[in-house]
Amino acid sequence: MLMSNHILVVEDDHSLAEWISDYLIEHGYSVSVASQGDYALTMIAEETPDLVLLDVMMPVKDGFEVCREARQFYQGPVLFMTACSEEGDEIMGLDVGADDYLTKPVRPKVLLARIKALLRRTSDAPAKELLKFDQLELDAVAKVVTVSGEKVDLHDNEFDLLWLLASRAGEVVSREELTQKLRGIEYDGLDRSIDIRASRLRRRLQEAPPQPYIIKTVRGKGYLFCEEQA
Repeated sequence: MLMSNHILVVEDDHSLAEWISDYLIEHGYSVSVASQGDYALTMIAEETPDLVLLDVMMPVKDGFEVCREARQFYQGPVLFMTACSEEGDEIMGLDVGADDYLTKPVRPKVLLARIKALLRRTSDAPAKELLKFDQLELDAVAKVVTVSGEKVDLHDNEFDLLWLLASRAGEVVSREELTQKLRGIEYDGLDRSIDIRASRLRRRLQEAPPQPYIIKTVRGKGYLFCEEQA
């Protein structure tokens, strides 16, 4: 019998936590629930769930604090739930290491799609394990990027975007495809999550030692990993 994926639901609204738990169990997942941020950190360390579904507004420690501290020892996907649709919350979530976010009220089918996409991303091994471009090297197994031998600190979601673009160097990859592959949802023409991720990725690479490859925005089309022209 196959082991089901284990999801930790971190939510202080007991009725919502119960609804999410029942829904996920119904779809074949095993579920634990934490109602406080400090409890969540203990459970993440002890249970090592396959995915953490994390509310932002939590007692004792909020979701941002939990994610920041958990990233010191936990490598699995973190999916934020927030009642705020402001871009600042998403940026803050990415800063502390979240992989994706959901805006409340949570829609069941969207929740399931995001969870499946994140779990698939962590379980699917790329056809290639290493990409090299002059001084830039990407290791898909360790999810490590080095430039001229120096490691570049990237969150997993930033690495996944870079890998997808770099594996198709010289080709424009559309926002539609990036949204589908990285978030498991259809692009609605308004979602800026991929743009925010690309912007943060660019900034991190620019802070690394000089290297000739860039991520270029192709207006109205998508993104292109290419060699910078002198």
